[in-house]
Amino acid sequence: MQSWMSNPKQGVMDAKAALLARMPDGAARMVRLNEWLADEVAAVKSEGAEAIPQIAFRDVLLDAISDAQRDRIRRRGCVVIRGVFDRPQVNDWNAEIERYIDENHYYEKAKGKAGLDQYFSTLASGRPQIFGLYWSRPQMQARQHENMNAVRGWLNRLWAFTRPDGSQEFDPNRQCNYADRVRRREPGDKSLGLSAHCDGGSIERWCDPSFHRVYHEVFFGDVDAYDPFNAAGRTQTEEIPSPAVCSVFRTFQGWTALTNQGPGDGTLKIIPIARAMAWMLIRALQPDIAPDDLCGAVAGRALAANSQWHQSLLEAEVSIPVVEPGDTVWWHPDVIHAVEDEHRGNHYSNVIYIGAAPWCEKNARFLPRQAERFLAGKSSPDFAAEDYEVDFKDRARLDDLSELGKKQIGLLPW
Repeated sequence: MQSWMSNPKQGVMDAKAALLARMPDGAARMVRLNEWLADEVAAVKSEGAEAIPQIAFRDVLLDAISDAQRDRIRRRGCVVIRGVFDRPQVNDWNAEIERYIDENHYYEKAKGKAGLDQYFSTLASGRPQIFGLYWSRPQMQARQHENMNAVRGWLNRLWAFTRPDGSQEFDPNRQCNYADRVRRREPGDKSLGLSAHCDGGSIERWCDPSFHRVYHEVFFGDVDAYDPFNAAGRTQTEEIPSPAVCSVFRTFQGWTALTNQGPGDGTLKIIPIARAMAWMLIRALQPDIAPDDLCGAVAGRALAANSQWHQSLLEAEVSIPVVEPGDTVWWHPDVIHAVEDEHRGNHYSNVIYIGAAPWCEKNARFLPRQAERFLAGKSSPDFAAEDYEVDFKDRARLDDLSELGKKQIGLLPW
């Protein structure tokens, strides 16, 4: 990590000054982006939940997704892919995860480790709704499933990943299984609401040169030419180390629904505008923002979109449509998303978090650390070291992994 991290406040001031010196047309860029954003927000508001594209897994397998559908996914930065897993299989997974939690006395053990995970530092304490579990058999089975492999490969290929010299920024056909957690949100819960944010970097988007290549067009080139699905530089970024800050490259964040859920069920909200990060980056460089401030961005935390500085963007926030067990939801790593404040439904709202992390040098470097944690039953390296599963019965073991699963977690070479 760069030396600016030793003094983030000064680092922000220096980075902003350097960017503005190289970007004398910052005000004009803001005017152009404001015009563009107004059109995008109006389009999303007119479509409502329909602004989130929806496709069928069978059409992915049949290569029956049109170019127009692909372009719409790229514009919106998100997609619901329905029917990735069969409902009976998912029902079994859901029931097994519940047994895994109860029979291993997770709730009792969690009480002694409250506060270890500080990524969402304002999250209310209480009965857990997100569980620090990574190695249950259902999680491993879903990650290594051939259907999941097909979906992630298809999503990866929505990106431009071939460099001018013919090499690849990442290999879309090889997946790295990035171990994430489980959500089991009970009816009436008010503790899990998360305000609008995105993951994968906060102040480093402005301060660290490794991010400047990703956002070159935004800062220094033709802002209208910025393509969030151009992978150039994405696999070389350096994030600030922090519990729950993802240190791998993901083409999409995502989750698999274990239960029916939709608007009002305490589930996901998305701002379906893939290029919104360009607006946020330039917004923070305007003269009404203090020299040592980036619209409230905090080192080592999720990058927030707040009503003080980003209200015009927040007007495009929509809840995902109703999804059923076996459906999957995916969003670009720069897409702003949130979680509804309250679960007003009548049934549990459960998911397994599974993103798309294709093989690249950055991700390959992460795998040995993660594989070591898997074998020991410890928490995934990017998360707080709660280590609940070390002595859990029915935890997934090496013998539970398929050949593909072993490759995806780095225990067999590709």
